[in-house]
Amino acid sequence: MFSLKQPKPTFKSYLLPLPQAEDHIASEPRIKKLEPVLLPGEIVVNEVNFVRKCIATDTSQYDLWGKLVCTNFKISFITDDPMPLQKFHYKNLLLGEHDVPLTCIEQIVTVNDTKRKQKVLGPNQKLKFNPTELIIYCKDFRIVRFRFDEAGPESAKKVCLAIAHYSQPTDLQLLFAFEYVGEIYHNPAKKVNGIDPGGGGGGIGSASGQQTPLFETYSDWDREIKRTGASEWRVCSVNEGYMISTCLPEYFVVPSSLADQDLKLYSYSFIGRRMPLWSWNHPNGSALVRMANIKDVLQQRRIDQRICNAITRSHPLRSDVYKSDLDKCLPNIQEIQAAHIKLKQLCVNEPFEETEEKWLSSLENTHWLEYIRSFLKHSAELVYMMERKHVSVVLQEEEGRDLSCLAASLIQVMLDPYFRTIVGFQSLIQKEWVMAGYQFLDRCNHLKRSDKESPLFLMFLDCVWQLLEQYPAAFEFSEMYLTILYDSARISLFGTFLFNCPHQRVKESTEFAISKNIQLGDEKGLKFPCVWDWSLQFTSRDRLLFHNPLYIGKSAPCVQNGAVKTFKRSKKNYSSTLRGVPPALKNGIISEQEFLPRRNSLILKLKPDFLQQAESQSNSMEQYFRDWFAKPVDLHGVILPHISGTQIKPWKLCYFRWVPEAQINHGGFITAFHKVSLLADEVDMLNRNLRQYKSNSSLQGSCSELDQSRMYFRANSLNDTSDAPDFLSSSFPFSPVGNLCRRSILGTPLSKFLSGAKIWLSTETLANED
Repeated sequence: MFSLKQPKPTFKSYLLPLPQAEDHIASEPRIKKLEPVLLPGEIVVNEVNFVRKCIATDTSQYDLWGKLVCTNFKISFITDDPMPLQKFHYKNLLLGEHDVPLTCIEQIVTVNDTKRKQKVLGPNQKLKFNPTELIIYCKDFRIVRFRFDEAGPESAKKVCLAIAHYSQPTDLQLLFAFEYVGEIYHNPAKKVNGIDPGGGGGGIGSASGQQTPLFETYSDWDREIKRTGASEWRVCSVNEGYMISTCLPEYFVVPSSLADQDLKLYSYSFIGRRMPLWSWNHPNGSALVRMANIKDVLQQRRIDQRICNAITRSHPLRSDVYKSDLDKCLPNIQEIQAAHIKLKQLCVNEPFEETEEKWLSSLENTHWLEYIRSFLKHSAELVYMMERKHVSVVLQEEEGRDLSCLAASLIQVMLDPYFRTIVGFQSLIQKEWVMAGYQFLDRCNHLKRSDKESPLFLMFLDCVWQLLEQYPAAFEFSEMYLTILYDSARISLFGTFLFNCPHQRVKESTEFAISKNIQLGDEKGLKFPCVWDWSLQFTSRDRLLFHNPLYIGKSAPCVQNGAVKTFKRSKKNYSSTLRGVPPALKNGIISEQEFLPRRNSLILKLKPDFLQQAESQSNSMEQYFRDWFAKPVDLHGVILPHISGTQIKPWKLCYFRWVPEAQINHGGFITAFHKVSLLADEVDMLNRNLRQYKSNSSLQGSCSELDQSRMYFRANSLNDTSDAPDFLSSSFPFSPVGNLCRRSILGTPLSKFLSGAKIWLSTETLANED
């Protein structure tokens, strides 16, 4: 009998079903599924889809499509498109590849192409036109451009206004760090990158496992006293609870002969009640001290004499005290800010379309390198006073919290090899900048109060980079580390570079905790993440970039169980060729013309009892520098800078990193070629020195030839000597010869950097050249 059940179908289709209309519509706006990665306390305040990020200004071929998001911490561009022509980059765990922290934004410009209008947006301003383009100028010399051709006009306007509002807060507690820490206190289980960000002072993860001392406690200062052998100095707790001065740390070091009662009495006479602060002790007993000006004219001489006598008694030889008035010897903060603005205009506003000759003269006119040279020179003169003359040095400044931070730090970097290690350098910044009351909030302009802005911290890092460039084997850290450290000062998450002084951190965070019902217990204010916890930003693999592979190091000194473990001094001397430039060419920190007394020089600023010996003092200083440069470098001893015009250079990795580099057709990395060119140049200079020595020619007659950097590039084979080689311009690989366009994503062909290259009038010809 037949079954009444319907037979099962036996046909099997091997074709995919046709997509339904609704599925097709749902898959089209793929960008809307892109979401930002948010930190604890971070919220999205506005966003817009279908935004185009411009990569090159001369073509849209490499532009990226995605979503532009504004949060209370950053602006984030989210895309699935890969970055074009990108070969290598490190990854920041807090910021995406296209993210910009709000505190890194300097200026916001909106543009409407149709109406030919543009406007610089400030906080709480209205925008009367729909923007078609958004241009963001960043404090790290970066320019970011977004196009809204396909985005909704109202959405584009709202996101522009949101960026302008949140990037220019009117109150310190509106910075993201407060929201972040508040969320962490309310939800202790939340962690970033698996790390508890509770204000620790971790290092980079070196084998020694050393922690960076924060100098917030009595014990940190006591260990530093023992490390430097400052037996006649003591840790003072008279400012505990900030009872004396709100711009000094709770603990600092003073001469043992000064009683607390005297310090309280003297404090009223100093500007800001900033009493003298000990910074460092030389093994010969000389001390480095920072001091604000005395405002009480009637008591000035008496108090000054008492302080100097106390410093003298702390010296084992009872040597005299030398005072350096930094306000008279060095450029002020307004001059440094003006130089920084000119430098930024030179590096950002299409400077590379000019000829090399004009670009170099424009660089000189910024006075930035001149000020770098001034700080290095004056610091080296004070090194001479401590190292050779065995006298204590007092750095005097009006408030004692700007120029003295930079000068004191440079002196210690030159004198103490510990501060040329990673942990030592971080402890130096904590001691001389963070705890000493450098005004990071105002000087970095986190709240957009431009009248107080000045890039002293950047100038310090630039000065250290100059020393690193001249003595690469003497520093444990790399220039990548210095650049990232500068960038970290623009991230409003870390409390390290967020406040004007430790007291401000305690006061503001306590008020915020009360408003958010956060129980502090015995803690003095909220604990913000510390910038030295590098694991918050980078993986262990990326942190390897912080280490200098040329460093010749030894174990760092430390204090354990009250005992000091010092360096084991090596008797080995290292070759002076590590300096980069043969010392015979520039024999000393001061050239022969500079041996004469000059305006604002150390010789003209001597104390009255030294004035009669000014001439012999000058000769002694001259001889000290000559003797030092005549010897091989002790990488774990004193280092002194070369300060001639050719040896103070622009910090290219920091200032020019957003400029497209030259391209080698079918070649490798231009940076590798650059290093090889420098090596070939040094070999060529040594060959010329040898030939000159054999021919018994005078060195004086050929100094001009030897000083010139050759950096030749031979297009033909090495055996072909028919034609003279072409020479690269001195600003290679960033500044070509001739009126060339640098805005192409492909960069500039290598041939255009060669001397004698013709001027290309057509940017299309340049971009399309093989």
